[in-house]
Amino acid sequence: MTEHRLVGGDHGRPVYLDCNATTPVEPAVLAEVMHYLSEEYGNAGSRTHSYGQAAKERVQRARAELAAVVSAQPEEVTLTSGATESNNLAILGLAAHGERTGRRHIISTQIEHKAVLEPLEALGARGFDITLLPPVADGWIEAEAVRAALRPDTLLVSVMAANNETGVIQPIELIASSLTDHEAFLHVDAAQAFGKVINPLRSRRIDLISASGHKLYAPKGVGALIARRRGFTRPPLTPLMYGGGQERGLRPGTLPVALIAGLGTAARLALQQHEERTAHNAALKREAVAMLTSLGASFNGHPDHSLPNAINFSIPAIDSEAAIVALRDLVALSNGSACTAQSYKPSHVLTAAGYSDERVAGAIRLSWCHMTGTIPWPQITERLRQLQIVDD
Repeated sequence: MTEHRLVGGDHGRPVYLDCNATTPVEPAVLAEVMHYLSEEYGNAGSRTHSYGQAAKERVQRARAELAAVVSAQPEEVTLTSGATESNNLAILGLAAHGERTGRRHIISTQIEHKAVLEPLEALGARGFDITLLPPVADGWIEAEAVRAALRPDTLLVSVMAANNETGVIQPIELIASSLTDHEAFLHVDAAQAFGKVINPLRSRRIDLISASGHKLYAPKGVGALIARRRGFTRPPLTPLMYGGGQERGLRPGTLPVALIAGLGTAARLALQQHEERTAHNAALKREAVAMLTSLGASFNGHPDHSLPNAINFSIPAIDSEAAIVALRDLVALSNGSACTAQSYKPSHVLTAAGYSDERVAGAIRLSWCHMTGTIPWPQITERLRQLQIVDD
């Protein structure tokens, strides 16, 4: 396993605690990417020479590495630019089938990433009926609520595996089981969970799984959509773009072999090192919970039901922006999703959970990884305590 190192914290920079926004690239992944940029730079679609063959073989191996994480087949892996594209392909790609069959009802949740909510909004404008389920106060969606919302015309159920803001792990296995006797397709946005939450994503009842490289210690700009067969039948997806015929005509464009090689290596390492990474991250989380508890923090999303590498909290009378400024030379952190950070709108995730406006305004997210070394908890605690004193 990669030796733990301080992510940030060197050369005068703060310790990096924003891994839910994007992860550092694993050194072995970087080496793989550079190899396929500088030496094996062939086009995977070139069949007349060894450069193209080497590229094609590496892409096929990456499919197998990705498939192994969720016990899928390599041919069920469609390579994309990331989870946003995968989500769009999974959701919008089913629209024609829904219109053709008269199944125009979709169930999702109020706490999904915008890469799911906005495609759903687009389908709503096309006449689809969208049901968005609220979470319980601790941050997850009840499987019973999904089951109760099902209708004969339900085309799709889309529920994320783990929330990007709170880290709360959704009961995907229970939700999958609740669909046993229904034909609705089940899509899981696994951007935060792929390679980190293993067994729940291996359920054969999950039809579509979205994954992103830059949440898995691979580069930005690459991801995958796993589309499992039911028997011998693939999910009836239609492409969003055309031209070239790559990825069985579902996603055209020259394959970025170097990025795909890096994604494959990242997936393989995530599976191989899962237990060690989880143990390291869980130890850091126990430190975080102890520190925050001493400050009277409230946890946004139950910490015992969330990813071991993330925690979301609010401290009474401390505004998140003030805390970020006070800690900026110590740690790099955030107060929500990086994808909506420029909007300055209250978190739709925390609002959906029913938290007060003050609690939502004070929410802070910390997220680390297996490469994170020592975190300066004493200094963080002192800075936050000083903010409490100033406010008093």
